[in-house]
Amino acid sequence: MLDLVRDFRRGNAATPLVLMGYLNPFLAYGIKPFCRDAAEAGIDGLIVVDLPTEEADLLLPGAAANNLDVIRLVAPTTTDERLPKVLAGSSGFVYYVSITGITGTRTATAEDLARDIPRIRRFTKLPIAVGFGVRTPAQAAIVAQHADAAIVASALIEKLCASGVESVLQDVKALAEGVRRK
Repeated sequence: MLDLVRDFRRGNAATPLVLMGYLNPFLAYGIKPFCRDAAEAGIDGLIVVDLPTEEADLLLPGAAANNLDVIRLVAPTTTDERLPKVLAGSSGFVYYVSITGITGTRTATAEDLARDIPRIRRFTKLPIAVGFGVRTPAQAAIVAQHADAAIVASALIEKLCASGVESVLQDVKALAEGVRRK
């Protein structure tokens, strides 16, 4: 994976790259060496989806020492009391997992976002990106009315597997147009 990042960076030094993964591979690699190697390869930030807030100190020092953002996940079920703890040490942006359940199965409504995004903003100055269930330009446009970014992943991965890169690029263009129309 780091070799892929290095190859990408040879042609593009500007696009931010955030690695999303699970904690065990980072632990097996070694947190400090991984953070060093990830930063040297050109990674800008990390999302570790199964890193408990109470164990964030496993990652935060190594990430900070290598100027890697640590993007934390916030869910609709995250309470106001817990939000400051979850967001402590966060950088880059906040990833709002807008639905409970499995990604790609449904999407948050405009009403959900109008309620939830301001609540999260009370606890952070970081940009808020909304993911899980965002699949179409219309859904991305709704997200853009309330948050700073829309994250579309599962739909693009499915398209990539089924139809290839050119089809994904067409979808990305349509998503960008949807967000700009917001």
